[in-house]
Amino acid sequence: MGMYVNSIIPYEAYREIVSDTYFVDKSLLIEELIPALKRKNKYFCITRPRRFGKSVMASMVGAYFEKGVDSRELFDNLAIAESKDYLVHLNKHNVIFIDFSRTSRECSDYGQYIERIQDGINGDLVSIYKDIEIRMDDAVWDVLQKIFIKTGDKFIFVMDEWDAVFHMLFISKDEQKKYLLFLKNLLKDQVYVKFAYMTGVLPITQYSSGSELNMFLEYNMVRKKKFSEYFGFSEKEVDKLYEIYKRETDDPRITREDLQVWYDGYYTATGKRLYNPRSIVCALTDDELASYWTSSGPYDEIFYYIRNNIEAVRDDLVLMLAGEGVDAEIYDYAAVSMKLETKDEIYSAMVVYGLLTYEDGKVFVPNREIMEQFRKMLMTKDSLGYVYRLAKESEKMLKATLAGDTETMSEILKFAHDTEAPVFSYNSEAELSAVVNLVYLAARDSYRVEREDKAGEGYVDFIFYPERKGADALILELKINSVPEEAIRQIKDRKYALRFKGKLGEAPKYTGRILAVGISYDKKTKKHFCKVEVL
Repeated sequence: MGMYVNSIIPYEAYREIVSDTYFVDKSLLIEELIPALKRKNKYFCITRPRRFGKSVMASMVGAYFEKGVDSRELFDNLAIAESKDYLVHLNKHNVIFIDFSRTSRECSDYGQYIERIQDGINGDLVSIYKDIEIRMDDAVWDVLQKIFIKTGDKFIFVMDEWDAVFHMLFISKDEQKKYLLFLKNLLKDQVYVKFAYMTGVLPITQYSSGSELNMFLEYNMVRKKKFSEYFGFSEKEVDKLYEIYKRETDDPRITREDLQVWYDGYYTATGKRLYNPRSIVCALTDDELASYWTSSGPYDEIFYYIRNNIEAVRDDLVLMLAGEGVDAEIYDYAAVSMKLETKDEIYSAMVVYGLLTYEDGKVFVPNREIMEQFRKMLMTKDSLGYVYRLAKESEKMLKATLAGDTETMSEILKFAHDTEAPVFSYNSEAELSAVVNLVYLAARDSYRVEREDKAGEGYVDFIFYPERKGADALILELKINSVPEEAIRQIKDRKYALRFKGKLGEAPKYTGRILAVGISYDKKTKKHFCKVEVL
């Protein structure tokens, strides 16, 4: 048992996951990998956004196959135990497990980084194969070839975060290419490889016709159906976790609808939607809705992708913030960095990293968790021009609405129209909705804003659900070439306010006022009219 070869690390990591209250069994992934032990197509690279369970699955694969630890206690009660080959391969193989995100202490160059891995593997092999002469300074692939020649032993490679080097500031582009050559020498056409299972965010680079890693079959979320069900949580899986949450939590505060709004919305190639798994587990564990997926300064991360061509994407950002999809052609984003200058390049990268999702030729902001980060960016980055200015005006818009100050509301909407941005042509209600969404952007701090929500006897344009029980709720209806009174009449006639009423015999969910807000736009006069009425 070593640090890399037949290590206890994947076993221990997976043991902690299995023992978690909100564990979801994805062990049938193993059943799909077992046939690769007898096939030539035995190289798998599975890419997903961060926090989508890639490391969990890598630990599971390592813990199941490796000889180093008896892991039967982990798997006997999981779905894989029903497989006919379950015991045939359980803890029967040599596994080399590499987490490429780990570095040596005070690592400052590529040489130190890669030597740690090679020396670690060689050191483990020296302790295991004592009768074979192994020199520590030999290339690890030469050592593995020698072992195979002497003993016939083969190895399963499980490699997590293969693309970590592309995010390490001390590794240059030339050194990134050296790293790709290292992986080629280690894996490609090597007789000692039983199969290789690799995970990461970035798809494998294919910048030349003789790509170093073209033996890998790549499986991403957007284009490949295979393995889709093993990364992310399905509706049924979240339903089961939510039932556990209700049993285990005193006075649970999160609703099932909350989980859908906050963490659902990632589309797979199968057309199914997935929840972000880490966010679901964290929210249920903490009994709190929050942004768990994102790293520190996430809105700066979003800005990183759009900063090279703000002018091309800012109108699209307004539409996406309103829940609209934007046409895009998604490319396989290469590990050798693209400059991200065209819209399609920018959106492709954002889909790969999970900041957008993709379906039927359009990109969307997937859920509230990510929408919150877009909102923060729009209200923070003045280089976004008119979008930033309107976002700042949104604080005034909410105050004016709550005060019934329709004159100020109309002035802000006129200001939005006078920006002369293409999105403000108002040729459709969708464009008006996008503008309204932007001028109420600040409301997302204290409201859950839903568009086209089912209410009463129809679908209302916008509903603002207050985060505080005693705050005012808003029902907002839009009309083009009409009057705001007509919008108010529709809100009343279709009984949209029922959305805020509790069930019969229950205390009302909201105790503040319910405000009906009508907004109209006249294409001929190019004027906005507003009306606010207490229901």
